[in-house]
Formats: sequence, structure tokens, C-alpha cells
Amino acid sequence: MIDMLVNLYELPDSGELYESVKDKGITLRRANAYERHIVAGWVGEHFSPKWVSEVKVAFSRQPVTCFIATRDKEILGFACIETTAKGFYGPTGVSEEARGTGIGKALLFRCMEALKESGYVYGVIGGVGPREFYEKAIGATKIPNSDPSIYRDILPG
Repeated sequence: MIDMLVNLYELPDSGELYESVKDKGITLRRANAYERHIVAGWVGEHFSPKWVSEVKVAFSRQPVTCFIATRDKEILGFACIETTAKGFYGPTGVSEEARGTGIGKALLFRCMEALKESGYVYGVIGGVGPREFYEKAIGATKIPNSDPSIYRDILPG
């Protein structure tokens, strides 16, 4: 799987996207340190044990580099930055029942804005699955010769 590059100084405006998500009763925010066990448990239930490891890294940062989408105090999605490598986006995931609400795109934008606020001018989306989504959503471009990326020698399990 390839890596993709995002030009952070040319990010599209996210205002309408955030309003759309908010209008659906969804809160988008940075997770709090005391929520680590809750978010990690949710990620483990819905996604991969490897992603749980990365989420825990996000909670070891100050400020926390994991963002969550919630409705009525229930997690609907998450996204992290700077877990596997500096300037990297991911992992990220949205619950099956919440897909199509704009949460994934909103979390992507929030994370890229956080990277920009940290002083980066480019962000990297590592080991991309839905390449077309990232191209369309945020103008990400393929990084040549990036397959298999940093994930070249992953331990099984």
C-alpha cells in the first residue's frame, strides 16, 4: 500500500464540512487522556489490535494526537496523527453504522489542520487503503516508490 502526501498550506476550507457534521448531532474533538481505555477498547472492538497499539501512542503525546467523533456520548469514529511516524496520519476508522455521515472526512481535515498547527507544511497518509477518497477529499497525491512504506516488516498478529 502506498503513502500519500497532503499539502497543508493549501488545505481546502473545512467550515461547511464541520457544520454539516455538527448539524447531525456529531461532536468532533480531541480525545482526553482519561478516555484512553475507552477509545482503545472501542478501536479494539471495531478494528485491529495493531491500531489499538497506535491509539495508545497517540494518548502518550501531549497534547493527545487522537481525535474522536461522538454522538450522545457514543464513539462513532476516530483518527490519529503521529503514531507510527512524525507527520503521519492514521490510523482512522468510522463505525459501520456511521459511515456516509461525513465523519471520516471531518476527522481527516481536523488531523491535517492539527499537523499544520504543529508547524508541518506537508502531511503523510501512510499505507493508504482508499486512495480515491484521499485524492478527492483533500487533494492528496501518491508518493512515488512508497510501497510498502514504513510498514515493510510488520510482525504478524
